[in-house]
Amino acid sequence: MTLHARLIVERPRFRLDVELTVAAGQVVALLGPNGAGKTTALRAMAGLTPITDGRVYLDGRPLHTMPVEQRPIGVVFQDYLLFPHLSALDNVAFGPRCQGASKRESRRTAGEWLERVGLSEYAGVRPRRLSGGQAQRVALARALAVHPRLLLLDEPLAALDAHTRLTVRSQLRAHLADFDGATVLVTHDPLDAMVLADHLVVIEEGAIVQQGTPAQVARRPRTDYVARLVGLNLYRATAHAEGVTAGGVVFSVAEPLPEPATGPVFVAFRPSAVALYRSRPDGTPRNLWRAVIDGMERHGDNVRIHLNGPIAAGADVTPAAVADLGLAAGQEVWAAVKATETYAYPA
Repeated sequence: MTLHARLIVERPRFRLDVELTVAAGQVVALLGPNGAGKTTALRAMAGLTPITDGRVYLDGRPLHTMPVEQRPIGVVFQDYLLFPHLSALDNVAFGPRCQGASKRESRRTAGEWLERVGLSEYAGVRPRRLSGGQAQRVALARALAVHPRLLLLDEPLAALDAHTRLTVRSQLRAHLADFDGATVLVTHDPLDAMVLADHLVVIEEGAIVQQGTPAQVARRPRTDYVARLVGLNLYRATAHAEGVTAGGVVFSVAEPLPEPATGPVFVAFRPSAVALYRSRPDGTPRNLWRAVIDGMERHGDNVRIHLNGPIAAGADVTPAAVADLGLAAGQEVWAAVKATETYAYPA
């Protein structure tokens, strides 16, 4: 493994304690709500935040005992931190120059990297004349120009507008695929994480609460934060012979639970799988409950209905369904989910 880190940072009323392993060529995304400790972990790996305890090994070498300037690390900060008085070329050349390369060699290396990120024609342009997407690519080129073994990205797309973000995300994915070192990405955007990362690590209140591939995390969230992140309704429930019960609602599920099929489980389903009715539908009472509409809001092309009742849930319905059913805040409805759309897994 290229990177192995145990990071402990203690502050008044906050403690970060996480362990990370990243293989060569792998992209690991740190996800979590504001204040969870994501950026603190990133800065601790870079040596910009002192660790209270722990260790950071890169290619078998202890980084935590090395001066910051000697660590083979490239960093792209959220606001890029380009030198405003230097051209794009000289910004990228700064790292190789600090490593002892001659001015001519540093500028040659910088030119090669600007060409790789598609900005050769902007070599003489200063940061204030660059767009957000161009500045992000210059910052990435500057980080990679020092030939790092570890690349740290702190919300690298957060400063971009939605249209630019789409394009730059695709470009960044291609550049990361060519990087043979370890990459750690901090983001709060689930789409950035799902598109760019091979492995997700979710941090809440300074600790890892879940990790796995994007598909594993998306399919089986283990906290409310992760469920909201991937757009699922999630409940702690109890499995028993008759099914799975959450908040008094009995659910039938798509797949049988592993034996023994009793005890604490999670049950999850997508808001788009929830059907709403003005009166109680005919058929089985399972996966069916009475609720009150707590609020409504646009959600993409649909309307997100917030339901209160024995369980709180989100339901995504079309604007036409809202009109046909005459849905409004405070109204009582019946909610139902098909068993084929409902999943349960051990807690």
